[in-house]
Amino acid sequence: MLQIHALTKRFVGESETVCAVDGLSFEVGPGEVFGLLGPNGAGKTTTLRMVLGLIAPDSGDAEVAGIPTSVDPFAAKAKLGFVSASDGVYPWLTVREMLLYFADLYGVGPDEATARLHVLAEVMDIEGLLDRRAGTLSTGQRQRVTLVRGLIHDPPVMLLDEPTRGLDVVGVQTIFRYISHLRHVGKAVVVCTHRLDEAERLCDRFGLLHRGKMQYEGTLTQLRGVSGREHLVEMFDDLMNPSTPPNEIPT
Repeated sequence: MLQIHALTKRFVGESETVCAVDGLSFEVGPGEVFGLLGPNGAGKTTTLRMVLGLIAPDSGDAEVAGIPTSVDPFAAKAKLGFVSASDGVYPWLTVREMLLYFADLYGVGPDEATARLHVLAEVMDIEGLLDRRAGTLSTGQRQRVTLVRGLIHDPPVMLLDEPTRGLDVVGVQTIFRYISHLRHVGKAVVVCTHRLDEAERLCDRFGLLHRGKMQYEGTLTQLRGVSGREHLVEMFDDLMNPSTPPNEIPT
Protein backbone atom coordinates (compact mmCIF):
# COMPACT_ATOMS: atom_id res chain seq x y z
CA MET A 1 0.00 0.00 0.00
CA LEU A 2 2.92 2.33 0.78
CA GLN A 3 6.36 1.76 -0.75
CA ILE A 4 9.40 3.91 -0.03
CA HIS A 5 12.28 3.52 -2.47
CA ALA A 6 15.75 4.81 -1.49
CA LEU A 7 14.56 8.24 -0.37
CA THR A 8 17.41 10.67 0.18
CA LYS A 9 17.34 14.29 1.33
CA ARG A 10 20.24 16.62 2.05
CA PHE A 11 20.06 20.12 3.50
CA VAL A 12 22.87 22.50 2.59
CA GLY A 13 23.93 24.96 5.28
CA GLU A 14 26.57 27.66 5.38
CA SER A 15 29.22 25.42 6.89
CA GLU A 16 28.07 21.87 6.18
CA THR A 17 25.68 19.62 4.29
CA VAL A 18 23.44 17.44 6.44
CA CYS A 19 22.02 14.20 5.04
CA ALA A 20 18.69 14.09 6.87
CA VAL A 21 17.45 10.93 5.11
CA ASP A 22 19.94 8.54 3.54
CA GLY A 23 18.68 5.93 1.05
CA LEU A 24 15.62 5.00 3.12
CA SER A 25 13.46 2.09 1.90
CA PHE A 26 10.54 0.25 3.50
CA GLU A 27 6.97 -0.78 2.73
CA VAL A 28 3.71 -1.04 4.65
CA GLY A 29 0.81 -3.32 3.77
CA PRO A 30 -2.95 -3.02 4.40
CA GLY A 31 -3.90 -3.48 8.04
CA GLU A 32 -0.29 -3.06 9.17
CA VAL A 33 1.06 -0.49 11.63
CA PHE A 34 4.68 0.41 10.94
CA GLY A 35 6.63 2.34 13.55
CA LEU A 36 9.17 4.72 12.02
CA LEU A 37 11.17 5.39 15.14
CA GLY A 38 14.12 7.48 16.17
CA PRO A 39 15.33 10.34 18.35
CA ASN A 40 14.86 13.98 17.38
CA GLY A 41 16.81 14.66 14.19
CA ALA A 42 16.77 11.05 13.00
CA GLY A 43 14.87 11.91 9.80
CA LYS A 44 11.34 10.81 10.67
CA THR A 45 9.49 14.03 9.93
CA THR A 46 11.60 14.76 6.84
CA THR A 47 10.57 11.35 5.50
CA LEU A 48 6.89 12.10 6.07
CA ARG A 49 7.24 15.49 4.39
CA MET A 50 8.69 13.82 1.30
CA VAL A 51 5.87 11.25 1.22
CA LEU A 52 3.34 14.08 1.59
CA GLY A 53 4.99 16.03 -1.23
CA LEU A 54 5.84 18.99 0.99
CA ILE A 55 9.52 18.74 0.10
CA ALA A 56 11.15 17.08 -2.90
CA PRO A 57 13.65 14.27 -2.34
CA ASP A 58 17.13 14.56 -3.83
CA SER A 59 16.69 10.99 -5.04
CA GLY A 60 14.36 8.06 -4.55
CA ASP A 61 10.57 8.00 -4.61
CA ALA A 62 7.45 6.96 -2.74
CA GLU A 63 4.42 5.07 -4.04
CA VAL A 64 1.03 5.50 -2.39
CA ALA A 65 -1.49 2.82 -3.40
CA GLY A 66 0.61 2.23 -6.52
CA ILE A 67 0.86 5.93 -7.47
CA PRO A 68 4.43 7.34 -7.55
CA THR A 69 4.53 10.74 -5.89
CA SER A 70 6.99 11.95 -8.53
CA VAL A 71 4.59 11.08 -11.36
CA ASP A 72 1.24 12.26 -9.97
CA PRO A 73 1.72 14.02 -6.61
CA PHE A 74 -1.89 15.24 -6.35
CA ALA A 75 -3.36 11.78 -6.91
CA ALA A 76 -0.92 10.34 -4.36
CA LYS A 77 -1.83 12.98 -1.78
CA ALA A 78 -5.52 12.14 -2.19
CA LYS A 79 -4.69 8.61 -0.97
CA LEU A 80 -3.05 9.89 2.22
CA GLY A 81 -4.39 10.90 5.60
CA PHE A 82 -2.19 12.83 7.99
CA VAL A 83 -2.41 13.47 11.73
CA SER A 84 0.17 15.34 13.79
CA ALA A 85 0.44 16.70 17.32
CA SER A 86 -0.75 20.10 16.03
CA ASP A 87 -4.54 20.05 15.83
CA GLY A 88 -5.02 22.98 13.41
CA VAL A 89 -8.77 23.29 13.95
CA TYR A 90 -10.66 26.28 12.54
CA PRO A 91 -12.00 27.95 15.71
CA TRP A 92 -14.96 29.84 14.19
CA LEU A 93 -16.42 26.83 12.37
CA THR A 94 -18.48 24.17 14.07
CA VAL A 95 -16.94 20.72 14.12
CA ARG A 96 -19.50 19.53 11.56
CA GLU A 97 -18.79 22.46 9.23
CA MET A 98 -15.04 21.96 9.45
CA LEU A 99 -15.12 18.21 8.79
CA LEU A 100 -17.50 18.54 5.86
CA TYR A 101 -15.32 21.35 4.50
CA PHE A 102 -12.28 19.05 4.50
CA ALA A 103 -14.31 16.29 2.87
CA ASP A 104 -15.25 18.74 0.11
CA LEU A 105 -11.58 19.69 -0.37
CA TYR A 106 -10.85 16.04 -1.11
CA GLY A 107 -13.73 15.81 -3.58
CA VAL A 108 -16.04 13.72 -1.40
CA GLY A 109 -19.69 14.27 -2.35
CA PRO A 110 -22.08 15.77 0.25
CA ASP A 111 -24.12 12.62 0.86
CA GLU A 112 -21.05 10.40 1.15
CA ALA A 113 -19.30 12.93 3.41
CA THR A 114 -22.32 13.09 5.73
CA ALA A 115 -22.48 9.29 5.93
CA ARG A 116 -18.75 9.03 6.71
CA LEU A 117 -19.00 11.76 9.30
CA HIS A 118 -21.81 9.87 11.06
CA VAL A 119 -19.74 6.66 11.24
CA LEU A 120 -16.50 8.33 12.31
CA ALA A 121 -18.21 10.55 14.87
CA GLU A 122 -19.57 7.42 16.52
CA VAL A 123 -16.18 5.64 16.40
CA MET A 124 -14.36 8.60 17.99
CA ASP A 125 -17.25 9.63 20.29
CA ILE A 126 -17.62 13.20 19.01
CA GLU A 127 -21.35 13.10 18.20
CA GLY A 128 -22.07 15.57 20.99
CA LEU A 129 -19.41 17.97 19.66
CA LEU A 130 -20.53 18.28 16.04
CA ASP A 131 -22.48 21.52 16.46
CA ARG A 132 -20.02 23.21 18.83
CA ARG A 133 -17.53 25.77 17.58
CA ALA A 134 -14.10 24.13 17.30
CA GLY A 135 -12.49 26.94 19.27
CA THR A 136 -14.45 25.97 22.40
CA LEU A 137 -13.14 22.39 22.54
CA SER A 138 -10.68 21.02 25.08
CA THR A 139 -7.29 19.66 24.01
CA GLY A 140 -8.53 16.07 24.06
CA GLN A 141 -11.69 16.95 22.15
CA ARG A 142 -9.72 18.81 19.47
CA GLN A 143 -7.46 15.79 19.10
CA ARG A 144 -10.42 13.48 18.49
CA VAL A 145 -11.79 15.89 15.88
CA THR A 146 -8.38 15.98 14.19
CA LEU A 147 -8.32 12.18 14.06
CA VAL A 148 -11.70 12.15 12.30
CA ARG A 149 -10.50 14.85 9.90
CA GLY A 150 -7.61 12.63 8.81
CA LEU A 151 -10.03 9.85 7.83
CA ILE A 152 -12.92 11.85 6.36
CA HIS A 153 -11.85 11.12 2.76
CA ASP A 154 -11.26 7.41 3.52
CA PRO A 155 -7.55 7.27 2.51
CA PRO A 156 -5.87 3.85 2.28
CA VAL A 157 -2.67 5.15 3.93
CA MET A 158 -2.47 7.05 7.24
CA LEU A 159 0.60 8.93 8.47
CA LEU A 160 0.75 9.86 12.16
CA ASP A 161 3.54 12.19 13.31
CA GLU A 162 4.07 12.21 17.09
CA PRO A 163 0.31 11.72 17.64
CA THR A 164 0.53 11.38 21.45
CA ARG A 165 2.77 14.39 22.12
CA GLY A 166 1.30 16.66 24.78
CA LEU A 167 -1.64 14.38 25.55
CA ASP A 168 -2.64 13.06 28.96
CA VAL A 169 -3.31 9.40 29.73
CA VAL A 170 -6.89 9.60 28.43
CA GLY A 171 -5.73 11.26 25.20
CA VAL A 172 -3.07 8.61 24.65
CA GLN A 173 -5.66 5.86 25.05
CA THR A 174 -7.80 7.63 22.42
CA ILE A 175 -4.86 7.41 19.99
CA PHE A 176 -4.45 3.71 20.76
CA ARG A 177 -8.14 3.05 20.02
CA TYR A 178 -7.88 5.07 16.83
CA ILE A 179 -4.91 3.07 15.57
CA SER A 180 -6.70 -0.17 16.42
CA HIS A 181 -9.63 1.08 14.30
CA LEU A 182 -7.27 1.87 11.41
CA ARG A 183 -5.80 -1.61 11.57
CA HIS A 184 -9.27 -3.18 11.74
CA VAL A 185 -10.49 -1.37 8.59
CA GLY A 186 -7.34 -2.28 6.63
CA LYS A 187 -5.43 1.00 6.49
CA ALA A 188 -1.67 1.01 6.03
CA VAL A 189 -0.39 3.08 8.97
CA VAL A 190 2.95 4.76 9.62
CA VAL A 191 3.51 6.06 13.15
CA CYS A 192 6.48 8.36 13.73
CA THR A 193 7.36 8.71 17.39
CA HIS A 194 10.21 8.80 19.85
CA ARG A 195 7.96 7.27 22.54
CA LEU A 196 9.40 3.79 22.23
CA ASP A 197 7.34 2.24 25.03
CA GLU A 198 4.15 3.27 23.24
CA ALA A 199 5.49 2.04 19.91
CA GLU A 200 6.00 -1.45 21.32
CA ARG A 201 2.27 -1.56 22.15
CA LEU A 202 1.05 -0.02 18.89
CA CYS A 203 3.12 -1.35 16.00
CA ASP A 204 3.40 -4.61 14.08
CA ARG A 205 6.82 -3.82 12.57
CA PHE A 206 9.47 -1.23 13.22
CA GLY A 207 12.08 0.77 11.38
CA LEU A 208 14.76 2.24 13.64
CA LEU A 209 16.31 5.39 12.18
CA HIS A 210 19.58 6.91 13.30
CA ARG A 211 21.22 9.82 11.50
CA GLY A 212 18.92 9.35 8.53
CA LYS A 213 19.69 5.67 7.93
CA MET A 214 17.61 2.60 8.61
CA GLN A 215 19.60 0.66 11.19
CA TYR A 216 17.11 -2.05 12.12
CA GLU A 217 13.87 -3.14 10.45
CA GLY A 218 11.47 -5.93 11.35
CA THR A 219 9.10 -7.24 13.99
CA LEU A 220 10.01 -6.87 17.65
CA THR A 221 10.99 -10.54 17.72
CA GLN A 222 13.32 -10.03 14.74
CA LEU A 223 14.85 -6.92 16.27
CA ARG A 224 15.45 -8.72 19.55
CA GLY A 225 17.21 -11.52 17.68
CA VAL A 226 19.56 -9.30 15.70
CA SER A 227 20.28 -6.77 18.46
CA GLY A 228 20.41 -9.04 21.47
CA ARG A 229 18.23 -6.54 23.35
CA GLU A 230 14.75 -6.95 24.81
CA HIS A 231 13.32 -3.46 24.38
CA LEU A 232 13.48 -0.75 21.73
CA VAL A 233 14.95 1.80 24.13
CA GLU A 234 17.91 -0.52 24.75
CA MET A 235 18.42 -0.97 21.01
CA PHE A 236 18.50 2.80 20.51
CA ASP A 237 20.88 3.23 23.40
CA ASP A 238 23.28 0.88 21.61
CA LEU A 239 22.87 2.82 18.35
CA MET A 240 23.51 6.18 19.94
CA ASN A 241 26.34 5.01 22.20
CA PRO A 242 27.95 2.22 20.17
CA SER A 243 30.94 0.21 21.26
CA THR A 244 30.87 -1.49 17.87
CA PRO A 245 29.00 -0.54 14.66
CA PRO A 246 25.37 -1.75 14.74
CA ASN A 247 24.28 -4.66 12.60
CA GLU A 248 21.63 -4.14 9.99
CA ILE A 249 18.73 -6.38 9.13
CA PRO A 250 18.69 -7.11 5.38
CA THR A 251 15.56 -5.70 3.76
